[in-house]
Amino acid sequence: MSQAKPFSQACENNQSFILEILAPLFTAGQRVLEVGSGTGQHAVHFAANLPKLHWQCSDRRENLEGIQAWIDDAKLDNLAPPLALDTRDLAWPQPAFDGIYSANTLHIMSWHEVELFFSHLRKSLKDDGLLCIYGPFNYQGKYTSASNASFDQWLKQRNPQSGIRDFEAINALAEKIDLHLLADHAMPANNRLIIWRSQGSR
Repeated sequence: MSQAKPFSQACENNQSFILEILAPLFTAGQRVLEVGSGTGQHAVHFAANLPKLHWQCSDRRENLEGIQAWIDDAKLDNLAPPLALDTRDLAWPQPAFDGIYSANTLHIMSWHEVELFFSHLRKSLKDDGLLCIYGPFNYQGKYTSASNASFDQWLKQRNPQSGIRDFEAINALAEKIDLHLLADHAMPANNRLIIWRSQGSR
């Protein structure tokens, strides 16, 4: 019997909306790396609904047991055991993936860790691969809602190095490694799902 599984109500609320956008982007046999799988709920939901896609979870080592509990209960052939991965790690999983997905991570990281995240993408994402980032963003230095402003204040009280990131700064990091903006979707609860496509040589 698996351990009691961690649970996020936010994941439960947003996963169907995210899946609706992700589903047509990937084709059978492709491999997607999820960076910061958290509870593991997104991974199980996406892998169950995209059975021809190979989904690879990853997170810091202390979160792997909870993710594995979700995987054990799901019993899905296209959902691999989670990998220990930190943005500060020198090496990321290889070979390169067709897609990299991350939800609600950039505002938890320090800016240095965000920069490291994008630097790793250069070797971890295939040419023509997709980067899909879900979470809150500011635009032109402004909050998109009062709730995001409050959330940002809470984040910075907990850790002054974290905080909601400006879309323009994130897009600049993406463009620096030849990722080109494909779509920017408004999502429930004042979040966004932003998608870039790799067009550079690795």
